Amino acid sequence: MASAAAVTLRRVLLASAALRLGLVVFGEWQDAHLEVRYTDVDYLVFSDAAASVAAGGSPFARATYRYSPLLAYLLLPNSLLHAAWGKLLFSASDLLVGLFIDTILKLRGVPEKMRMWSVIAWLFNPFTFTIGTRGNCEPIVCAVMLWTLICLMKGRVMQAAFWYGLIVHFRIYPIIYAIPFVIVLGKSYAGVSGRPTLTIWRSEQHLQNGKGSQREGPTSFLATLWDFLSNFITRKAILFGLLSGSMFFAWTGVFFYLYGWDFLNEALLYHLTRTDPRHNFSIYFYHIYLHHQQGFSSIQRLASFLPQLIVQLALITRFSSDLPFCMFLQTVAFVAFNKVMTAQYFVWFFCLLPLILPWSSMKLKWKGLACMLVWMGTQLHWLIWAYLLEFKGRNVFVQLWVAGLVFLAANTFVMLMVIKHHKYTPLFLSSVKPGSKVATKKE
Repeated sequence: MASAAAVTLRRVLLASAALRLGLVVFGEWQDAHLEVRYTDVDYLVFSDAAASVAAGGSPFARATYRYSPLLAYLLLPNSLLHAAWGKLLFSASDLLVGLFIDTILKLRGVPEKMRMWSVIAWLFNPFTFTIGTRGNCEPIVCAVMLWTLICLMKGRVMQAAFWYGLIVHFRIYPIIYAIPFVIVLGKSYAGVSGRPTLTIWRSEQHLQNGKGSQREGPTSFLATLWDFLSNFITRKAILFGLLSGSMFFAWTGVFFYLYGWDFLNEALLYHLTRTDPRHNFSIYFYHIYLHHQQGFSSIQRLASFLPQLIVQLALITRFSSDLPFCMFLQTVAFVAFNKVMTAQYFVWFFCLLPLILPWSSMKLKWKGLACMLVWMGTQLHWLIWAYLLEFKGRNVFVQLWVAGLVFLAANTFVMLMVIKHHKYTPLFLSSVKPGSKVATKKE
């Protein structure tokens, strides 16, 4: 059975690898022969920054490079070997995400067939395989975040802290998972054996019967707040916070020493006060477009984070024990309410979606299909107005902004549907009752 599972996963990975390799080759041909390029413009920025580093300069000599220098270092072979190196690296990270999805679900006892469909939901999602092959670095972030989750599930807290601190430095947005991580590392993290005890997936029939089930509902705000405060000062939580924080500040300190304020302003501070007047999915874009010339005060720039903060805290206090589900909802909400929203951000929550599918009672027909149609339909509606603005030069800014509001409503609708049909299951249990179907995973 294990051999059959490995062959099945191997075939899925090989097919998806062939697809990505074909798209990389096709992209090189399209860039050379067609007016419309396949390669993402960000990839050109990454490559130029890497070339600057290879020549002994700073990656920030390239205008609009606003990432950790680590990314430029990873793409040094673009200048030394081949310009497509980065695309192959990002595509390999895509495959690694698929492997990690299977690992996480296997640790939780999800049947092979269901695991394969969950892996396929990532590897053959058009959004995901085009993002990496066009040269976007987000698959690296997704892979490291899933590996961090695997480390937590196996009780490897120090290793999880190392990778978490690194990836927050690399791409600042995973900082939103810090509070849920601390909560799950509280007093209930270790089971009777001293290792974390994972809940094991159960069939829908077993869940309905409720025999031997330890399944809990989402906790109230006050209960979660008290749980957070009472659990905060634990050895594992403190070690996780200290090591991950040290990793973040160590990398930040090294690159500040090497590149000075250019690094700090472009790679970190820029993302806290970013205002982009170009059209994008965000509901804030029209306001930013109208007032960009006058500028914004620091208070105005930071005030846009308030809706995000409120939604994040609400989701954390309600769902933090079901860690993969909480992370998925947090990411969807963070993207939906962000000041700037582009299609590459969708990959952040697409990598978490397969982790919650086995616990959803939503069927593809018809509710699942309805959610997909609503989400993709409102996105297509926005793209039509964006096409009229960008390529036809029509003054449709208001219509485009309204389309952004409709897309926000669609994201909210899909989130509520996912929450309604999700079987809330804490990732870790603090104790094991006789006869209950749980398993202890050791390092």
